[in-house]
Amino acid sequence: MRPARRCTRTACGRPAVATLTYVYADSTAVLGPLATYAEPHCYDLCAEHAERLTAPRGWEVVRLAVGAAEPEPTSDDIEALADAVREAARPLPPEQRTGTFPDAAPVQGRRGHLRVLRSPDS
Repeated sequence: MRPARRCTRTACGRPAVATLTYVYADSTAVLGPLATYAEPHCYDLCAEHAERLTAPRGWEVVRLAVGAAEPEPTSDDIEALADAVREAARPLPPEQRTGTFPDAAPVQGRRGHLRVLRSPDS
């Protein structure tokens, strides 16, 4: 079990619930749900500090929904995943095993269900 991430504000030990990121080019501070991983240039904030956040003068604060529940996978998502796994496990047709495709350059290599094709320039 991973330990809970803490608020990055000095002397605050409460658990983090939001992640703050600055977009310097747009003079924007973006406050959103807690990021999956701790990033070096992002700040994790507890609920109190996230609520009281202010930005420098002339900057805009964009607040994304914090604490919104992750959507549950639907049956369509699960079926699409199962179809992708079945497709990846399907054996290659003979023309693909020999390295020739009707409308493509010859195969250089194969990994899983992905194919690497030679560039038409080479």
